[in-house]
Amino acid sequence: MKKETINIVWLKRDLRLQDHEPMFRAEQAGIPYLIVYFMEPELIEYPDTSFRHLQFVYHSLKVMNTTLKEFNRSVHIFYENALTAFKFLHQKFNIEQLFSYQESGTQITWKRDKKVALLCAAEKTKWVECQRDGIIRGIKNRNNWNKQWHVTMHKPVLKNQYSVSKIASFEQPFVLPEKLENKLEIYPEYYQPAGEVNAWRYLKSFAAKRGFNYHRHISKPKESRVSCSRISPYLAWGNISLKQAFQFISNHPNAPKHKRAFSGMLTRLHWHCHFIQKFEVECSYETLCINKGYELLKHHKNESFIKAWKTGATGFPLIDACMRAVEQTGWINFRMRAMVVSFLTLNLDQDWRDGVYHLARQFLDYEPGIHYPQFQMQAGTTGVNTVRLYNPVKNSYEHDPDGEFIKKWIPELANVPIAYIHEPWKMTALEQSFCGVTIGEHYPSPIVDLQESAKLARDKIWGHKKHPAVQNEKKRILATHVNKRK
Repeated sequence: MKKETINIVWLKRDLRLQDHEPMFRAEQAGIPYLIVYFMEPELIEYPDTSFRHLQFVYHSLKVMNTTLKEFNRSVHIFYENALTAFKFLHQKFNIEQLFSYQESGTQITWKRDKKVALLCAAEKTKWVECQRDGIIRGIKNRNNWNKQWHVTMHKPVLKNQYSVSKIASFEQPFVLPEKLENKLEIYPEYYQPAGEVNAWRYLKSFAAKRGFNYHRHISKPKESRVSCSRISPYLAWGNISLKQAFQFISNHPNAPKHKRAFSGMLTRLHWHCHFIQKFEVECSYETLCINKGYELLKHHKNESFIKAWKTGATGFPLIDACMRAVEQTGWINFRMRAMVVSFLTLNLDQDWRDGVYHLARQFLDYEPGIHYPQFQMQAGTTGVNTVRLYNPVKNSYEHDPDGEFIKKWIPELANVPIAYIHEPWKMTALEQSFCGVTIGEHYPSPIVDLQESAKLARDKIWGHKKHPAVQNEKKRILATHVNKRK
């Protein structure tokens, strides 16, 4: 029996229906096509993945399928590794072209893609990979990259239109297990809601009013939850394209009246791609120090320190509030992310690799291309960037002066006066009894001396910057990643 000739659109981190080039090309090709998404057990078991990621993906796909239903289409979800699923599809159909976006992912996804490429070649399927968000594959340096990125951001947004599918329904053996699907259907209310519709709701509310204090509140752990755009999960999973967000903010009627806030937002959209481009060039950042000279720096692993950091039990209220907030909600603002990484790697003197996957699993907006370069930048292992040692007590006084964020996430400190909320260990025993909290019992004492640990970190990290191996690597990094204009 002759197999039907079709094309396939393979969704990865591009879970939307508009400004979607692979879908656009599939429609233009003029032959039937399937849309597929693979929930791959191999990736689910990888240490950077958490169930909250799967929940966000699943509900994003449900939103897509609601719209696609009128076109007799749906995203076919395969609970199988990509290579096996594609082999099944090749047995079922004659696949002429495969359309997808390029993915700037971890090493495991890159290895998977190379296997899929070999299968496509063997089956004479043309794999068309579209460029994502101005990220350029294969470049050896960043010369003129900024200019090219801005050109991409100003290209017209694609307006996708969908035809009615005439592909007959077929049985596929790799459906989601019922138990897993039932769990995925449950979506916690304290996570940002998934999907393209919600992406636009957040972006529009930011531009309409929420973002007017963006530049004033960006470092505040409490206020930033409202005044930041909060579109990072939607960008990470592709519910909205970066070009859509860039043009919407740039052209919004409120932009001239709130220039500083809107310009700050646009700058961070550029940074978003800047870091992904770095990771695209060198994806070893996931497991190796950006500056290989820092592989010579030794750390003594302290499991109790790492556990206290992960569970929000370090004795430093702002650190603990952040770690509990991100576990519950999947989001904290940029400055707090930098601070908790700085505390783990510098004050606690732990290897960055002992915390990087934990936060990857916590962040609902986990984007590999941003996560690993940023984590290392805050850990001081680039040898290029200024090493920033964030003082959690100083940041607490400055950015949560009344302790509102702290008290929300650390209820055991709810009755502590503002005068002590940033340093509760300074209360006398009598004052502690008045508050109903005993430091060391109801809430931990600080696990390190802040000043002493900071001095040791400065001596260690700053001292190592002078090492010849670090200096040689610094030259290589600058030659690769610093944008040079002719």
